[in-house]
Amino acid sequence: MREEFLYYLWENRLIGKNLKTVEGEDIDVVSTGYRNTDSGPDFLEAKIQISDKLWAGHVEIHVKSSDWNRHGHLSDKAYKNVILHVVYENDIQVNDIPTLVLKGHFDESLFAQYQKLIASKSWIPCEKSISQVPVFTKLSWLDRMAVERLESKSGAVIKILEANQFDWEDALYKLLMRYFGLKVNNEAFEYLSSILPFKTLLKHADNLLQLEAMLIGRAGFLEDDFTEEYPQLLKREFNVMKAKFNVLTMPQERWKFMRMRPSNFPTIRLAQMAQLIHKNSCLFSKIKAAKNTAEVKALFDVKASEYWETHWRFNQRLPQCDSPTTQPSGAVGLSYHGSRKTAKHLGDATANILIINAVVPLLFCYGKLHKDESVCETAIQFLEDTEAEDNAVIRHYAKCSVKAENAMQTQALLHLYSYFCKRKRCLECRIGNVLLHKINQIS
Repeated sequence: MREEFLYYLWENRLIGKNLKTVEGEDIDVVSTGYRNTDSGPDFLEAKIQISDKLWAGHVEIHVKSSDWNRHGHLSDKAYKNVILHVVYENDIQVNDIPTLVLKGHFDESLFAQYQKLIASKSWIPCEKSISQVPVFTKLSWLDRMAVERLESKSGAVIKILEANQFDWEDALYKLLMRYFGLKVNNEAFEYLSSILPFKTLLKHADNLLQLEAMLIGRAGFLEDDFTEEYPQLLKREFNVMKAKFNVLTMPQERWKFMRMRPSNFPTIRLAQMAQLIHKNSCLFSKIKAAKNTAEVKALFDVKASEYWETHWRFNQRLPQCDSPTTQPSGAVGLSYHGSRKTAKHLGDATANILIINAVVPLLFCYGKLHKDESVCETAIQFLEDTEAEDNAVIRHYAKCSVKAENAMQTQALLHLYSYFCKRKRCLECRIGNVLLHKINQIS
């Protein structure tokens, strides 16, 4: 017997009728209480009718009654208000606390079904049976998982806000920087945001050249010698900043280019970030005012400066491009002639990643902290309106008959997989609950 299975029986009232304490007193469970996931008794604020008295307090559950002493509850004041000790097997009497024995008071086939489920060697325990669960059950559970994931992400957002005195624009900058790097360069982008404060960039938001010089220079990409005018302009600008402020730069080796699409190279991403700040210095305020994801994506509709139309990295020109023709002194963009010019836009797929991982969690957290449910609802709506993500976990669920229609459902599935399926927490999962009752509940 497993303790978590006894929690499941108690919480779902699967303990039969005509219950009695080991002393023979009648028991009527008026309220099971609510599950306590922190330290202390397992269920709090329960109401139990024992004989002719109604008791209000906590319930502790163990496989054996002797576990009470073994777990050190005897001297723990947190357990002084326990009104009922629920056990599978009563091997000793624990003080004067009424004890309810569950053995023989529930359908033992449920436990056999549970053991079979968690013993599965499949990708997830219910891989072969999840298709039997009604669609409504799966969808309602995914809604719950999506909110849980947002609640979980809010914790990370709050840590950022506590460190920056609740500067929401700075928090958005840090989140965007992390996800600008995708998985390959997210740590490097995150580190860059820690050494290059958003307030510093904001002071130069109206000067694109200075923004690019700060971002690209602090990233360590302006330490080489250049023959082209654009990187030379950036280097001269950055050298002035270095001499004036003694700024810290990153080693280039921290940045990765291997196994990446050139459009995702960090050099391109940094140039796009400069454009984003140049175009939207108060980006979070604009996002809060956005009515739909189309308006949010319009804010992210930026492209790297013209130099990058013919380059992926400094001093590495794409083929079939003629020599550059410089514009008037001080201009950031340079004109190029030739057949290989490609504007490096921040693509729709990247905008989706930023909405899912940066915009929505920050917006949801803002709504929670300001007790504004409409903002939370907007954040969730943004997820519903964003395309479903495509990764190995999502594809595997699709093979199991759980196909995500939007980003809210893919985020829900990622949370379900990480926190329930991988950990075999089937008893705490609504889908697992239905499968345990499939003989009676699945038609």
